This record gives sequence, C-alpha cells and structure tokens, in this order.
Amino acid sequence: MSDLSKTPVTIVTGFLGAGKTTLISHLIRNAGGRRLAVVVNEFGTVGVDGEMLKSCAIPDCPAENIVELSNGCICCTVADDFIPTVEALLKLDPKPDHILIETSGLALPKPLLKAFDWPAIRSRITVDGVIALADAEAVAAGRFAPDVAAVDAQREADDSIDHETPLSEVFEDQIACADLVLLTKPDLAGPAGVAKAREVIAAEAPRALPVVEVAEGVIDAAVLLGLEAGAEDDLDARPSHHDGHHDHEHDDFDTIMVTMGEIADPADLAARIAHLAESQNILRVKGYAAVAGKPMRLLVQAVGARVRHQFDRPWQPDEARLTRLVVIAEHDHVNEAAIRAALGA
Repeated sequence: MSDLSKTPVTIVTGFLGAGKTTLISHLIRNAGGRRLAVVVNEFGTVGVDGEMLKSCAIPDCPAENIVELSNGCICCTVADDFIPTVEALLKLDPKPDHILIETSGLALPKPLLKAFDWPAIRSRITVDGVIALADAEAVAAGRFAPDVAAVDAQREADDSIDHETPLSEVFEDQIACADLVLLTKPDLAGPAGVAKAREVIAAEAPRALPVVEVAEGVIDAAVLLGLEAGAEDDLDARPSHHDGHHDHEHDDFDTIMVTMGEIADPADLAARIAHLAESQNILRVKGYAAVAGKPMRLLVQAVGARVRHQFDRPWQPDEARLTRLVVIAEHDHVNEAAIRAALGA
C-alpha cells in the first residue's frame, strides 16, 4: 500500500503519435472527481500537446495546473525543469489529488523514475503507475519493434551492426518499464493486427503485463489511476537498454522547424507530409497551418504517412498567420533542404 501522504503520479509514455495527448485529454474530462495536474514534455519547439490539453481544462484541472516542459527530454533536465515543476504543483491550493506526466515520444521512462528519488520530492510523491501506449497498427507492422532473429542475422553478416536501432530501443524500454500497456487505434490495425501487436508486446515485456485496447483515448480512469505500483521502488523489475548509464543522448534524433506563410489547401499539405514520410523516413510532423481565407487555425498531426488535420480554434488578433511545423526524424535521415522543398517552404 502506498504512503497516503504522497501525491500519486502516473507516467504516460509511448512512441510518437501513439495517442498520449488524446488519452490525457479524456482523463482530464473524466477524472472521477480527482483534482488533476498535468506535466507535458514536448520534443520540439511548437507546443502542440500542451495547448491541446489546456483547451480541455476544467475546474478540477484548470489551465494553471497544466505545465509544459519544452527544453528537452524530461529525463535529461531533471534538476532544471522537472523537480522545480513538481515542487510548484505540490504548492498549489488546492493541491492536486493526482499528477499526470506525459513524456515525449522519445523519452526513456526509467531515468525519469530514478528522479523520484531526489531528496526534494521523494517523500512527497510516488509513481502510482507507468502507462505505455503502443500504436497497434505500427507495432503489428514491425516499424517500432525489431525482428530479433533478423537483427541477429544481420549482426552476424555485418560486423558494423553492433546494436539495435534507436527506435526499437525506445519502444522496448517503454514496454519494459510499464505497469499497463494500452493498445491504441485497434480499428486501424484490425483483429489480425491487434493479435500480432499483442504477440510483439508479450515477446518484449520482461514480465506479464496487462494489455488493454483503447480507441480515441476512451477508458475509465479507475483502470489507470490508483494502481499503487510504487514504481520508483521497483526499478530492478524494469530493465532498460541504458542500465548502468548515468545519462543518455538523443543525438539519434533531430527536429527541424519549418515556418512558412499561409497555405492554399489542407489536403495538399497533408499529401506533401505523407510523401515526405515515405521518401525521407520522417517519423512525426506536428504543428499548425494558416489556411488562406480561413479564420480558423489548422492543427496538423502526422505519424509516418498517416496525416490528420482539423481546424481547432480561431486565429487570435495578435497572432501572426504563419504555418509552423516540427519535423522529427532519425539523425541519419534528416535532409533539411529536401524536407523544406517537399513541404513547399
């Protein structure tokens, strides 16, 4: 049983575009009477996730309870960002009943768990649980989890291959750290894809994990909150590729900010982004677009070649009508000139 004097914290992790923000938005609106606070860790400089969540604010989770950290991976900026943020949330009146932390899609959850042992906060908060989201379609297709046998065969044939791909390590570390896995977008994967994704997760998990299918982030908060896992005291059961490392680097990934003027056609932009993903191996594109003749701002979210866009709110009078997109890719796949040309920048 957790120390009831400690404020419970749920860490929501998962690969890029798995649906973390959608899930947290649902929890904010359906918290079962809990006063929530949310910490959002963005990768890149456009605060898409934080602004989306603030638009969902309600009395039990007002906008001031939603904090965005955009200075880098949350597990690499513990002293400068994370600890002061948690301390500030614990000073709120009324104090939150529960804190949700949405990590960036590239964050490793275990170093974040270790931060809960910092003297300034270890007696005041506890990790109620680590929730890992996995995109069913992507996992089933093998894009975010490796074929271990194939990797081993390649290693034997090529002496230059001495480690797994960065994407696979991120995925495996997130699954290994989890108390519960949410399999998202099952409708896109279909029954066969969901079954395959479950097989992949079971093979990667270091212990038996509950796996729950979730569509559009809709799930009872009672399933996710109140697990009382005390995960910060259970680190040995959560192996990581980076165990023994004092820190880790994100040099394997790069982000590019693309800024342009108004666009003429959202469908054309979506097609350009989809082509970019296929031709340049882009992982993620997110941001906003200004559409000529439209008073509303266009929210753009893409995972690989799967692009979603919708008008989210009116442009404010003091805002410049610009299109700003963050493009995320593995370092070796970043060709800035080609990316800008593909987007028409």
